[in-house]
Formats: sequence, C-alpha cells, structure tokens
Amino acid sequence: MPVQWAGRSPELLLTVDRASGEQLRAQLERQLRDAIRTGRLPADERLPSSRELARTLGLSRGLVQDCYAQLQAEGYLVTRAGSATRVAPCAQPPAPTAPEPQAELPRLIADFRHGVPDLASFPRADWLWAIREAARRMPTADLDYGDPRGSLALRTVVAGYLRRVRGAAADPGHTLVCSGYAQGLGLTLQALARAGVRAVAHEEPGSPATATASVRAAGLTPVPVPVDAHGIDVRALDATGVRAVIVTPAHQWPTGVVLAPDRRHELLAWARRRDAYVVEDDYDAEFRYDREPVGALQGLAADRVISIGTVSKSLAPALRIGWLLCPPALTAPLTELKRIADRGTPTLDQLALAGLIESGRYDRHLRRMRTMYAARRTTLVEALAVHAPRVRLTGLAAGFHAVAHLPAGAREEQVLADALSRRVGLYGMSACRASRAPGPPQLVLGFGDVPERAITEAIATVGDLLDGRPNPPGRTFSVG
Repeated sequence: MPVQWAGRSPELLLTVDRASGEQLRAQLERQLRDAIRTGRLPADERLPSSRELARTLGLSRGLVQDCYAQLQAEGYLVTRAGSATRVAPCAQPPAPTAPEPQAELPRLIADFRHGVPDLASFPRADWLWAIREAARRMPTADLDYGDPRGSLALRTVVAGYLRRVRGAAADPGHTLVCSGYAQGLGLTLQALARAGVRAVAHEEPGSPATATASVRAAGLTPVPVPVDAHGIDVRALDATGVRAVIVTPAHQWPTGVVLAPDRRHELLAWARRRDAYVVEDDYDAEFRYDREPVGALQGLAADRVISIGTVSKSLAPALRIGWLLCPPALTAPLTELKRIADRGTPTLDQLALAGLIESGRYDRHLRRMRTMYAARRTTLVEALAVHAPRVRLTGLAAGFHAVAHLPAGAREEQVLADALSRRVGLYGMSACRASRAPGPPQLVLGFGDVPERAITEAIATVGDLLDGRPNPPGRTFSVG
C-alpha cells in the first residue's frame, strides 16, 4: 500500500540531461517507466502535478502533460476527474513468491516476560504536557547539538533527584545523559578498556544477553562471579584478578537479593585496593514494598563507582533516556565517547523529562505504579499458594519480578514448553546463567505488564505444571 502523501504535490526524483541528445520527453517517459517497472513507484502512488513537475525540472507543462498522456495510453498511469495522476495497479512487476506462512503464535492468557513495566500505564497526558512545555520554553540555542553530556537542565534535575531519593553523590558536571542502559553500559566499558581494563566480572546468575554481550562487544573478557543470599561473592571476585565488575546492588537481577551492608563495604574496599571500578546498575531501585530503601552504592565511593540509571522501568523503555554518574577521572573520556557515538541524546526529550520530575508528576506516577505492582505481587503470591503450593517464591521485596523455585526433579525446559501449549508465557532461570545450566529449576516471573486477572487465570492454568502434580483427571487444555 503506498504512502498517502499530504500536501499539494509530492516530490519525485527525476532528472533530465539536455546534453545527452535524447529528447527530453523521451527521457522523462523512460525514467517513469523504469520507476514503475522496478516498483520504486508502487501501484496507486500519486505523481506530482504536471505543473509542479514541469517547474521542478525546468520543462514546459505541455511536455509533461504529453508524457503523462503517453504513459496513460500504455497502461502505466491512470487519471480520474478531480484526482491526481496515479500509477496504474496493473503496471506493477510480478509480486515475489510469498514465503510459506509461519504458524501464528497463540494469543497468551498471560506473558510473564520480565523487565517490562506496565506499558498501558505510561503517563501519556503528563508526557504530552511536558513535551509542550519543553518546546514552548526551550531557548533557540538548545536546538543546536549542545553539550555531549546532555542538557544542563536535565543533568541538574537528575543530580538533585538522585541525591534526594538515592543518596547519591551526584554532581551535574559529572553526570552524562545517555540513550538508555545499553548505551550507558557500552560507553562505560569502552572507557574502561581505554583505561587498561581487559576483563570485567559480572554477577552469576545475571544478564548474559546484556552484560556479557556488552563486555564482549567492547573487546573485553566477561568473568562470571557467583551471587549468594547476600549478593555478589567479593572473595570470589577478588580471586579473579579483574579490575571492573558490573553489579545490581539494590535488587540483584535476577535473584532479587539486596547487597548486604558488609558486602557493600567489602566491595568498595576491593575496588580501592585493586584500583578497580564498580559499574552499578541501579536496577529496580524505584519500586520497593516491604523493606527499607537502600541507597546507591555510588554515594559511598563516587571516585570508584559508575552508576547507571534509566527511566525504562519507571516510565517506558521506548523513551531511551538514562544517565551515568561518572567518577571524575572518567568524565572526560566518557563525554568524548558519547560525542563520537551520537553527539547527544535528543534535547527536547531531556527537557521534557526534567520538567516532569520538577513538576512532581514523576513522583506521583511512581507512587501510583508502586501501588499497582504491589497489588499484582500479592495476586501472584496468593494464586501460587492456591494452585502450586509446593512452589517457593523469592526476590519479592522490590521490583516487578519474582523467582519461583520449582520442586526438585522438575525439568525447566519442559515446564516452559508445556505452559506455552496452554497459552502461558514462562521464562526459565537457565537463560540468566552464563553456562545455561538447567538446574536448579527456577522461573523468573515478571508481573509488571500482566493484569491481576490474567495472573490469577494463568497460574490456575499451569499450577499443576509448576507444582509437579499430574494433570487433574478430565482437565484438558487447547491452544487457540
């Protein structure tokens, strides 16, 4: 289906060569035929008016009209009274052989995909207000490329916000705005590589699809370090000899444990002793339920910790806005890397976010989302207690995912496949392990984007699979 162009007359790239010896009308007819035959001009595509095309090419209008008339006679174009000249449907080349249609995936009762907030709750009205205010107030100079670190307005607001709610030692001069966590991590790893780092440790289990892949993309060696009930094992980290580590101290991904106070100090002591850096992914810090808030690790050692935060979980991943709290020694190299990468994150969006935070609308949204996620968490706990009482849940103190520990002997991969056949999307812990080890069998249940009713129905549908019980007699499931 062609694009329906607005305006008086769409533009069209055609050229004429007056020195070629070929008649101008013949050149025009040939180029239009070729454009239609090759599909560059699809069926029903609107052509420029004869007056506009003549003006653009410096030709007489009569010549263009004669060209259109000839191509209409040949079946390439059609004209209707009161309508523009368009490409005839029958003038198109044969359509390529369509590939075999893939089987459609069943519509799921619930998809427990982790790391996704409630997308339907994005504060559209507040964001539209913030965009309008930013566009109305922004100085003309802000339409230029600007500082690669980002808008000073947003850096100032973010630094103040993080000092207030995260206990961070945030300074606007050492804050860098980035396009989401992935870019922030990539820039950080490049800066560490330039500083002589050759290997980077990461938590195990963790995020191979992001952390490990980013480490390799930066030309560095990923080194897994185990996580226990108190967070990353700092002694095991020290034994690796690395000079950088990526951690999620506020709510470890995916186990959900909080880095214990003694481990926090032990980790920072390791960084100072080894002349090393800690990359803090401030994951899920906004959403906590039944535990005291935990301050940012960066607040204890601003010279050794690079803290990365985003609005991907608090607002929506599509915004692609994040920030780095940079150690002073790395601010200049990170700024230069950001300048080379893209010259800066879109300024209008930065100013809109700054306005959203300053107005209090951002805090109001977070309060509303905490209430919603807490209700979904309760629904998940209650549904599992009824339909899969042998399943133990952990990691529920914050965030919007939980770890479900399946009974001994359960086969994680089989549980996922059987659940999908019943139209429930489940995800295993094995994908979060660098070794992809299938055991112990665990699920990572994301409930951020799953309504309460869908949680209840889905758990009732797969409860016997999770609990390791045989399918109740007479109970059948169908996909559709």
